[in-house]
Amino acid sequence: MPLRSRPVLTAVALFVVAPIGAAVIISVLLLFGVTPHLVFLPGFAVRSALGFHTPNAVGVLVTLVAWWAIIVIVWLVVRRIWRRQT
Repeated sequence: MPLRSRPVLTAVALFVVAPIGAAVIISVLLLFGVTPHLVFLPGFAVRSALGFHTPNAVGVLVTLVAWWAIIVIVWLVVRRIWRRQT
């Protein structure tokens, strides 16, 4: 049974926990006074690279995906280190 539940737990972590964590990180950064331009820097970079006017939602979604990717990368690194120790 544990072998079958591992992919399910991985999917839940990637598609439920990580996006919620990214939204929480963005909210906490804004709550503690980090300037919005710094928090949404990935979104601003993509919007300016596109070269034409895009809605703010594009910048917000790009920022959310960037934070999601950071969380997933850290999770994978920690998991790999943890497996090497056991």
